[in-house]
Amino acid sequence: MTSTREPTHRCSWAQRDPQMRAYHDTEWGVPIHDARLLWETLMLEGFQAGLSWQVILRKREAFRNAFEGFDPAKVAAFGPDDVDRLMGNAGIVRARAKIEATIKGAQIYLDMQARGEDFTSFCWSFTQGQVIHSEQHDTETALSATISKELKLRGFKFVGPTIVYAWMQAVGIVNDHAAECFRRAEIAS
Repeated sequence: MTSTREPTHRCSWAQRDPQMRAYHDTEWGVPIHDARLLWETLMLEGFQAGLSWQVILRKREAFRNAFEGFDPAKVAAFGPDDVDRLMGNAGIVRARAKIEATIKGAQIYLDMQARGEDFTSFCWSFTQGQVIHSEQHDTETALSATISKELKLRGFKFVGPTIVYAWMQAVGIVNDHAAECFRRAEIAS
């Protein structure tokens, strides 16, 4: 639950931009247990590679529209014409390799599901379902490297240890809010 009054301290990256501040105050670091949303966030983190999260956040609704609400069944069925359509969409990051990786990621997600491997269970298995409370503010960890390796073994792309760690922070596997940030304690409770 978010505070109704303006907090006195928040993570430094969320201080200036209103959209980043709102994302920080309501979404970033909140533990997600919805398989589709975990997958969507992982795909968006992949699009962030080489860019800033602010760019992706500003384009997030356009991404959701372009990728059919990140419905894995719909995205998995995308073909070459869809890739061309997405390459022409100025509302998203037009990187063919990242678009193709998202389509492949949807197919992998569905393959895991068909084999009885729930994506939520997979994602949270690395921490036995527990949030890691970190104060290191790393860009990658041994755990993100392990998860990255497992994702790559399944065929996912744009899931290096740094991207995976940013995703772990975003989906609440890691509570990496600054010690003085008002959200740290809220998420911990």
